[in-house]
Amino acid sequence: MQKRSISLFSATMLALSSLIGSGWLFGSSEAASVAGPAAVISWVIGAVVIGIVAFNYIELGVMLPESGGMSRYPQYSHGPLVGFIASWANWLSLVALIPIEAVAAVQYMSTWPWKWANWTNDFMQNGQITGKGLIVVFLFMVVFTLLNFWSVSVLTRFTNLISVFKIAIPLLTIILLMSSGFYVENFGSTWHEFMPNGSSPVFEATTVSGIILSYNAFQTVINIGGEIKDPQKNIFRAITISLTVATIIYILLQIAYIGAITPTQLADHGWSGLDFDSPFADIAILLGIHWLAVLLYLDAFVSPFGTGVSFAATSGRTLAAMTLNRRIPKWLGEVDSTYGNPRFAYLANFAVGTLLVMVFRDWSLLASVMATATLIAYATGPVTVMAFRKLRPNYTRPVQSKWMPVIAPVTFVIASLAIYWAMWPTTVQVIFAILLGLPLYMYYDHKNGQISWRRQLQSGGWLLVYLVFLSVMSYIGSKGFNGQDWIKYPYDFFIIIGVSLGFYYWGLASRMADSPDLSDADKLNARV
Repeated sequence: MQKRSISLFSATMLALSSLIGSGWLFGSSEAASVAGPAAVISWVIGAVVIGIVAFNYIELGVMLPESGGMSRYPQYSHGPLVGFIASWANWLSLVALIPIEAVAAVQYMSTWPWKWANWTNDFMQNGQITGKGLIVVFLFMVVFTLLNFWSVSVLTRFTNLISVFKIAIPLLTIILLMSSGFYVENFGSTWHEFMPNGSSPVFEATTVSGIILSYNAFQTVINIGGEIKDPQKNIFRAITISLTVATIIYILLQIAYIGAITPTQLADHGWSGLDFDSPFADIAILLGIHWLAVLLYLDAFVSPFGTGVSFAATSGRTLAAMTLNRRIPKWLGEVDSTYGNPRFAYLANFAVGTLLVMVFRDWSLLASVMATATLIAYATGPVTVMAFRKLRPNYTRPVQSKWMPVIAPVTFVIASLAIYWAMWPTTVQVIFAILLGLPLYMYYDHKNGQISWRRQLQSGGWLLVYLVFLSVMSYIGSKGFNGQDWIKYPYDFFIIIGVSLGFYYWGLASRMADSPDLSDADKLNARV
């Protein structure tokens, strides 16, 4: 029996430590450059998207509490093919977060204004990490990984310690920026001034500006569900509390950022022309609040550091859990006998994260890639939660909403739209990266030989065709999302909504009643 050692407070702090990461340092600036003052709406949309996704996973998480659970649920309900694609996508998104946080810290370092810190100024060039900056990024990633080599108690004490600091600094920034010169006129007096680039960038910003990235960390609680005390109550509580706090902070930060820009700057550059390498620190210096700038430079270490450590833990447990699906090498899931952690998984994630940051040396691009992979994985959640209601109606469900038959298809549609918002070619690049895992899957599937390919395609064909559909829509969609504009906005939205509903019901009908892993789910639920 797995020892449950993480309290509600520690689980909430771990989630908040993940939620308040590099997103707050860059998200407001990136979103405003895309959507102008209407970026405030983008943060609300992002919260709704992730909140409704989380609602599906809360039912799954309390019903089947296990470490790395998000890599297992689709396999239980739809067999190995769907399980592999979903877990591979989720794992890619989690691994990408480790270099994202390291890049954020190094990007802030590159703008240190002090003479003694001139050696950091060439860490960034033309918006990308340089070779020297990469070395520092790798050092951060090494520390993220090593802190997870020891026990869960070390991890939770560390996150409890820094989470208070990570919440306090954004709140202090909000108060000082709003009280030091807040220009209400920046929000505009007309609809056009409030939404200068139209409505489509408001949706675009949720994915490409790091908003989905910023809210994504709710799954930290799901993936450590097997180690949380009283998971039937505390999984729901930890996710609800942490997401609510983070949403309030992020929306207030966006309002503070928009109001802090001087009308002169705005007239000279426009929202898309503002160029801050370290947005809030640069604004604090312009406002003459130098001591705040020093705190922000310090927090540029602490916030990404806490999130990087948390997601090194989450991604390690996710990869270890994937070995239970028998479609990747079993040794990756081996747990250290002394500290109870999957050390080989941590090392593998470090290697993949290193490769990612060498290819994508830009925070916003990494954030967009991560968000798209996450949403593809999340799209299986609503199908899975309703499939379980059909497959196992008598399961113990501590959290069960009578509205789930409506919420689940709505969630699937919203996730599909958010994937589309990532824009061409990011959408198809991420889908291609996910499909690159299929040769590995096919090798181990042939080795295991439990279920025929025909049966797997019957249960998983909907997901493969769905990914093809999203790729095609991304290419032929409206120019606001970088498509060929063969389908104009907002008609592209209508098509995605209608067709996605069809895929949802196809996926639900494709549930695998003879899945060989359902017996494992039965054992988990029997302990609830």
